Amino acid sequence: METMEIYYLVGGLGLISGFLSGLLGIGGGIVMAPLLLYVPPLLGMETLTMKSVAGLTIVQGLAACLSGSLIHKKLRFVSNELSLYMGSTIFIFAAIGGAGSRFVSDSILLFIFACLAFTASIFMLLPTSDDSERPDVAVVKFSRFRALITASGVGLLGGLVGQGGSFILIPLMTSYVHIPTRIAIGSNLAIVLLSTFAGFLGKSVTGQIDWLLTIPIILTVVPAAVFGGLVSRLVSVLYLRRLLALLIGLAAVRMWICLFL
Repeated sequence: METMEIYYLVGGLGLISGFLSGLLGIGGGIVMAPLLLYVPPLLGMETLTMKSVAGLTIVQGLAACLSGSLIHKKLRFVSNELSLYMGSTIFIFAAIGGAGSRFVSDSILLFIFACLAFTASIFMLLPTSDDSERPDVAVVKFSRFRALITASGVGLLGGLVGQGGSFILIPLMTSYVHIPTRIAIGSNLAIVLLSTFAGFLGKSVTGQIDWLLTIPIILTVVPAAVFGGLVSRLVSVLYLRRLLALLIGLAAVRMWICLFL
């Protein structure tokens, strides 16, 4: 009975994280990981191991990025050029950061990452004068230099501290690369798809994924992310930015708690 309960719970959490992924253009790790860690013991169930949580979170992220990016692309909110350019860059620099992580202090880097996340949440609350509710992806132009700096910085720092960092990309894309919010949300899912797939391959070949528990995640995350993407089109840019600011701010607080406790 307890086994079935954990399947139902994981599926329910998949619905929540999948919907937020499609709605806000995030991979969902900042939502799914804490839910998997803290909700089961609150309901009297056995606490999932960090290894299991990490494996399930990467599967959730892959399913959410794939299905979410497809629905946002159908809605014409995904820039292929931006996604390819920033996606390949963040993949390379995340790999470099991951390889060099053993040479730097985790606590200092995590503190920097938490500060960056908090600053990003503030950026999402700042008003924007030219952020269209219905941007035309066909005419979106961006600075390759700024895109390179953004993707390489987030990828490198994320790789160093073992965090995805995709949730920081949207504020940086809107404030520094000057991408409309809706296109930043849609493109972000496509941008992190490659690095998420690489993480999935790494964890799968090393036996870090509980495959049976991935079944309720896939069954719930995919339709939830599609539904979230459809709802995202109906929500004003202002409220999308506020929701993103809240989630990113909570992620920053969680990092600070992990750092100081």
